[in-house]
Amino acid sequence: MTVPQARPTSIRIFLADGTPEGLRIVEKSNWTGRAVVANRSQFERALTRSEMAQPGVYVLTGLTEEGAAKLYVGEADALGERIKQHVAGKEFWTRAIAFTSTNEGLNKANVRYLEARLLALAKAANQWAVENTAYPAPPPLNEADIADAEWFLAEMLVIFPLLGIDAFESASSQADATSVESVEPPLTLHLNERGAKGTGKEITGGFVVLKGSLARAEETASIHEYMREQRQMLKARGVLALHEGQLVFTQDFRFSSPSTAAGVLVGGASNGRTAWKDASGKTLKALQDARLATL
Repeated sequence: MTVPQARPTSIRIFLADGTPEGLRIVEKSNWTGRAVVANRSQFERALTRSEMAQPGVYVLTGLTEEGAAKLYVGEADALGERIKQHVAGKEFWTRAIAFTSTNEGLNKANVRYLEARLLALAKAANQWAVENTAYPAPPPLNEADIADAEWFLAEMLVIFPLLGIDAFESASSQADATSVESVEPPLTLHLNERGAKGTGKEITGGFVVLKGSLARAEETASIHEYMREQRQMLKARGVLALHEGQLVFTQDFRFSSPSTAAGVLVGGASNGRTAWKDASGKTLKALQDARLATL
């Protein structure tokens, strides 16, 4: 599949409380949608917003007990009333992002469709833990309504990463993507040390380890607890599977840094900037330094 090239756009984030981590309202140029973003501790303030009385789809984000990113996706006729039920019903979440329409363009069928599509994307990407236990099928819509809902969804997916949510985008799509600065996809890099053999790509804001990469099954005695938990989480979710004495990546997976990616592969601490190399043996550090030298 050809990944579309990113295009410049304008997004406005209004700080309703005047603070970066306070109540935020997010809008995008030429879009009828609007997002209300509130931390759990500020949710009472969010309930006073008129948007929260409207139909929409919402995402709750937080962490698992092991510290991995986790989310819950839902829909509601009245966003505020529904999310308020989760204050007592769900403990994990620390932030809510609620999407609605500024022109009353979302109805029950639309928001059910958006909920189903977001859940399907999160499941397929397998980047975050998902709190939902059911994955409903999209409701039947006519062709025009599906087109409208997909357009609304596409705009939501542009906004989510700005809020630190990359659960709906597969690592594969980022590894193959081009940007406005370059027509070439990210360079494939290689790691071959301590019995681990992996391939990956540096992307904006992280590093993708590619499907088929082999990680050591053993861990060093000095492995950091965070790294051990990362490996356990990946095994529990089927991203890492035991094969002939090694752990194989069953899908592309995105990490926050090249060092975290390298550490998971080798089962211990690793400097990703020197562990990852291109086909000619140049380290990621050397490649980064060379790019900076041309500016």
